[in-house]
Amino acid sequence: MGLFVLRRFGVMILTAFFLTFVVFVLTNLEPNLEKLAKTQGNARMSDEQVETWLSNRGYHRPVAVKYGEWLGVIPGYVIEGTDGETRGRCLRGGVDPTEAARFCGILQGDWGFSTVFKEDVWKIVLTRLGQTAKLMGWVMAVMVPSSLIIGVLAGMREGSKLDRSLSTVSIVTTATPEYVSGVIFITVFASSAVGLKWFNGSATSAMEDITFLNFTLPVMTVALYGMGYIARMTRASMTEVMTAQYIRTARLKGVSFRNIVLRHALRNALIAPFTVIMLQFPWLLNGVVIVETLFNFKGFGWTLVQAAGNNDIEMLLGVSVVSVFVVLTTQLISDIGYVFLNPRIRIS
Repeated sequence: MGLFVLRRFGVMILTAFFLTFVVFVLTNLEPNLEKLAKTQGNARMSDEQVETWLSNRGYHRPVAVKYGEWLGVIPGYVIEGTDGETRGRCLRGGVDPTEAARFCGILQGDWGFSTVFKEDVWKIVLTRLGQTAKLMGWVMAVMVPSSLIIGVLAGMREGSKLDRSLSTVSIVTTATPEYVSGVIFITVFASSAVGLKWFNGSATSAMEDITFLNFTLPVMTVALYGMGYIARMTRASMTEVMTAQYIRTARLKGVSFRNIVLRHALRNALIAPFTVIMLQFPWLLNGVVIVETLFNFKGFGWTLVQAAGNNDIEMLLGVSVVSVFVVLTTQLISDIGYVFLNPRIRIS
C-alpha cells in the first residue's frame, strides 16, 4: 500500500506541475497581457505604451523563467523601468530592494497580489474557499443520502413501476443543467411571477448567516444535478448485484428479501458509487461557478468569474492551484478507498 500511495503521489505532483504550467502559459498569452496593461494602465494606451508597461513589469521575459519565479524556484525579478521606478516580484509594499527576499513564489507562500480585489491572493482564496466549503458541505449532505436511497430503491426490483419512475426522475435531473434549474427555482419560489415567495432569490446574506430561506435554492440547484447522476450509478450497481449468484442462492435458502438487501447486496452495491461520490468534489468546484454567480454568493466560483472577467492573472493562477489540488487529492482518496472497499482489487 505504501508503494502504491507513493507512486500515486508522484503522479499527482507531475500532473500538478503540468496543469499549472498550462494555465500559466494560457493566462500569459499576449492578448491577455495587453488587456491587463490597458485595464491597469489606460484603456487608450498605444501599442508602444502597452509594450513599455509590460516590459517595465517583467511580463516580456521567457515563460519558463516567469513560471519558475511564480513557483518560487527561481529568484524574483528586479527591473529598473524606463520611468525610473524599480519594480520586482518581491518588492511589494515599499520593501527596499536590498532587503527584499530573493524567492517569493507559491512554495514560499506568496501567491501574488490581486489586481481586482487589491489584496493578497492567498487571503482571498482562503476566504472564498471557506464560503464555498459551506455550500459544498450542505450540498453533499443533501445529495449523497438522497441519491443513494433513490438508486437502491430503484435497483432492488429492476423493471418495476418504482424503478421506472425513479429512473425517469434521475434522468430528468441529470439532463437539467444548473443554470436552467436555478432560474426555474428562482422564478417559481422566489419571485412574484408565480407568487410563491417562499425563499430568497439571493444568497448574499448566507455569507454571514445561513438560514433555510437564503440557502435552500442554491443548495438544491447544485444537488439536483449530481443527485440524478449518483442515483443512476447506484441503481446500475444495485441491479448488477441483485442478479449475482450469491443473491440467488440466498433467495433459494429462504432468506427474506429485506435481509438479502441489507446484509448482502447493499455493501457490494455501494462500492462503485463511492468512486462517483468522490469525483463529485471536482465537479462541485465547476458547478458552483454558475450557481454562485446566479445567486450572488461570493464564494470560490464567484471569485473565479470576477478574476476571469477582469483578467486578474495572479488570482486565476491561485484558483487553478486550488482546483488542481482538489481534483488530484479526491482522485487519490477515491483510488485508495476503492481498494479497501473491494477486496478483489489487488495492488501491484
